[in-house]
Amino acid sequence: MTASPTGSVTGSVVAVFVAPESGAPPESQPAVSVHPDGIEGDRYRLGEGHFQLDACAVTLVAAEALDAVRDETGIDVSDGRHRRNVVIEGFGPGMDDLLDATVAVGDALLRPTRRRPPCAHVEAVAGEDGLASALRTRGGLCCDVIAPGSVAVGDAVAIEEPDPRTAGAALADRLRERSDDVD
Repeated sequence: MTASPTGSVTGSVVAVFVAPESGAPPESQPAVSVHPDGIEGDRYRLGEGHFQLDACAVTLVAAEALDAVRDETGIDVSDGRHRRNVVIEGFGPGMDDLLDATVAVGDALLRPTRRRPPCAHVEAVAGEDGLASALRTRGGLCCDVIAPGSVAVGDAVAIEEPDPRTAGAALADRLRERSDDVD
């Protein structure tokens, strides 16, 4: 992780994937257009996703999580068989700092709202027994689109606004420090 001039933590986009229909193999893309309802050409934006009722506009997964799965199990899903749209690095395997924050990913603004643990369907589609279990606590994040834009491999990823809990805690810490200085 690195800090930008504004102090926000930054990372980068490592890979981008779309699958045009449920069960279709993910296709690596150099860049995609993110719309309010999802990624251009992706199954969920087209209404073709396997879990349409619980669909996410955009999904993120950490490159660090995929590396850990490969190191621990020998399962390499860097080809997109993890079934997530955007692979990012720089925020750790769980990407905890991103939950409920406003995150700039390329030109798009996203808000990761919840974890996206995989289901058994990912094993069937990927052809890898044990993949769902290996990704259970590091299967990525579900994101709402705050502002559409383009996302390309190599783009920066930065926290534009921390989640309200983190921002509130930081404000409380600053107020405590001021209070201590006055005493």
